[in-house]
Amino acid sequence: MTTAEKEKSEPLIDLQRLVVSVRRRRRLWLATALAGLIAGGLVATFLPSPPTAVAKILVVHADDSPSDSGTLMETDVAVLQTTKIAGDALKKLNSTQPPEEFLKDYAGLGVTNNVLQVTVKGKDAADAVARAQALSDAFIAEYVARNQAGAAAEQKALLDQRNQAQTELAGIQNDIVAEEAKRNPNPAQLERLYSRRAELTSKISDYDGRAQEAGIGTPKVGAGTQIVDAPRIVPKSLLKSAGTAAGIGLVLGLLAGLVLAAIGSVVKDRPVLRREISRHLGASVIAQLPKPPRWFRKRRALEERGRVAKTLIRTIREDDGTVSLLDLGARTTTAALAVDIANELAEQAPVALVDELPRAGLRGLAAGGKFRVLERDEPRVPGERRIGVGSIEPGTAWTDLDHLGAEAILVVRAGQANTEWLHTVARQLAERRIPIIGVVLVDPDPRDHTDGTLWDGLHTALRGRAAEPAPARRPQPKLDRTPYARPAGPPPKPVEMFPDDEPTVRRLAVAPPEPAPRRPPTPYKRADGNDADQPTTRFAPVTQDNAEAL
Repeated sequence: MTTAEKEKSEPLIDLQRLVVSVRRRRRLWLATALAGLIAGGLVATFLPSPPTAVAKILVVHADDSPSDSGTLMETDVAVLQTTKIAGDALKKLNSTQPPEEFLKDYAGLGVTNNVLQVTVKGKDAADAVARAQALSDAFIAEYVARNQAGAAAEQKALLDQRNQAQTELAGIQNDIVAEEAKRNPNPAQLERLYSRRAELTSKISDYDGRAQEAGIGTPKVGAGTQIVDAPRIVPKSLLKSAGTAAGIGLVLGLLAGLVLAAIGSVVKDRPVLRREISRHLGASVIAQLPKPPRWFRKRRALEERGRVAKTLIRTIREDDGTVSLLDLGARTTTAALAVDIANELAEQAPVALVDELPRAGLRGLAAGGKFRVLERDEPRVPGERRIGVGSIEPGTAWTDLDHLGAEAILVVRAGQANTEWLHTVARQLAERRIPIIGVVLVDPDPRDHTDGTLWDGLHTALRGRAAEPAPARRPQPKLDRTPYARPAGPPPKPVEMFPDDEPTVRRLAVAPPEPAPRRPPTPYKRADGNDADQPTTRFAPVTQDNAEAL
């Protein structure tokens, strides 16, 4: 797969990188969660909620049945939260508050199929109780009036039906009188009129009875619907309210912090995984160090730094050239690591540290060491090993890196620089022809198990060190440019694979000799005893003299 295909196959958002980045920004979302917790507690303490009064109303439904699933009570709650009820309650209170605003101060809850709970907020305790009482009275009055209005409407409808039946009965009675007055009345017609008269009479009687019942109304509804629990102030605990508000603030602050951390990790584009840092810098991660502790675990950090220093010493010990430690976001760790390396190497040969790392206190750390701390322009002592300590943070003078070392070890803090700056560092070091030995990753994510080793080629695995320089070519004999002339005489006899002076059977009977142990090749010796390095005939370049033999 080519590099272009790899870039195309990469997802738009790396979930692993996003999770690691959010976890590394735990200070942010923990701080926002703590701020929400404190803010919620302060709001509950200094801005308490207004007093709340609660009242319970027993609502008797005319059409109530055991099979009701609570729809009648849901209707009552919906009617309670209307501007008509709110307006009636405000009229009882002689308040000028708009009903729309009053709707925000109270709520209804169906406790059972026949018990309605009303919760009302007020400016003070007395105002809350008065509002709850007025609202309950307004609801009961509207509910009873609505039932009475329904009964009156039903009575009126029954009376109208009775009047229509009486009018029709009067017409039927006139027809009967007219038919009986004839000399020859029609018995069938009279029978039909008599039957219709009896039917209308029965209907009129029924309508009268039903109208009387409807006129009575629903006395059970009017008498049963009442306030069963008078309005009272709900007792409040400051500790409980503060805890509830603080918990809500904690959750909201935590969510806000997580969202900000996720957005920041995507926008800033700062690699935190080993594989990303090695890919963008073009060098492998050869060691890693935890974040320098401030109070605890200092001994463990020192042991870990000493182990990494020995690893780097084994990497650069056999090289007599100068090496530099370049810092990117871990100034203190870089300076301490350089001091550890210098102390270890100073036991074998003189060592000097070139201090080009600002605000690191390298001279203070090197006090009492077995090495010297020099400036960049100080002359070099013969036989002294130099280790440069510099920075590759934004604002670096790239032309000065040549004086720090021919090779470089990068000490990079995870999540410190964005992708663009890592590319800039790799490009600038490549243009200055400074090979990168490897990367020491500082403050990596503990759960990052990605591979920080490059496998694309030797030139990127340990940049500039995997491929050794080509050995110097030995001097070759000068070619004779004269035209080739075949020497006189018979052509050379070809070499026989099996000479005739020994029978084949005898050769097969003899056991083959044991193979001699391999020995390293020795330089070619001339017949005159001169051991000068000269190419042998077998491996000599093709010339006109030996072309025929080949």
